[in-house]
Amino acid sequence: MLRFDKLEAQIDKLSTSFVNAKPFEHVVIDDFCDEEKLISLYNQIPDPVTENINKSRDYMFAKNKFEKSGFRSISPLFEELYDDMMSDRFRAFLHKLTGQPVFVDPAFHGGGIHQGGEGSFLDMHVDFNTHPLHDNWFRNLNILLYLNKDWSPDYKGQLKIRHQGRPDSTTLIEPLFNRCVIMFTRGYTVHGYDAISFPAGQYRRSIAAYAYSELVEEKPEYRTTVWYPEDSGAAKRTIGKYWPKIVKIKNSIFGSSTAKNK
Repeated sequence: MLRFDKLEAQIDKLSTSFVNAKPFEHVVIDDFCDEEKLISLYNQIPDPVTENINKSRDYMFAKNKFEKSGFRSISPLFEELYDDMMSDRFRAFLHKLTGQPVFVDPAFHGGGIHQGGEGSFLDMHVDFNTHPLHDNWFRNLNILLYLNKDWSPDYKGQLKIRHQGRPDSTTLIEPLFNRCVIMFTRGYTVHGYDAISFPAGQYRRSIAAYAYSELVEEKPEYRTTVWYPEDSGAAKRTIGKYWPKIVKIKNSIFGSSTAKNK
């Protein structure tokens, strides 16, 4: 499914682009997968409403956003995509691209198929830095494969990225079909998307994979998702500020609710 020959042939150029990208380290790769296969895969994506797919557990910070981590069993094409992302070849590509010794989470915790319905948005945020179920896994990279056919800027929902230390550094990336964005996951890698206005019955679609590095010695200070909602009232901004503490208490009592989005 992944176009490994193309990716490997361009690795030096892609790596340089990743390191030098603004506002933070990332790379945009078009034609990431075999086009014909990806179109067939796209046509097999389950409708999140009729199939009763769970919504995001991000509460007030994400609207009408559906997540399905267990996508590999949908069809042989999804199984092929999963296998490619789990392969040693992809792991080696990510290492050469970013310089990081990483592996993709086989459970796709919090990832998998993401679908934004009517009015969906994802407030600006930085991601959790340690896997909720494996405290020695450092979340190192986000891998976002977009599946929006015939996308128009009028639909909105561009990936919005910003360096936390540079408020004026906002960059928009169009979520085009067969486009993959690979980016660092750090305390400064703020990202999200504004409310969408897709045609009725259409969804903002992507497959999200998260790559980790296993920590052998020192572990980072635990950080859950930190929210920086824009154009919001004081109450929501205050909740966003203290959300990490709230989630830490909740998870210690009830465990990670995101794991339920199978």
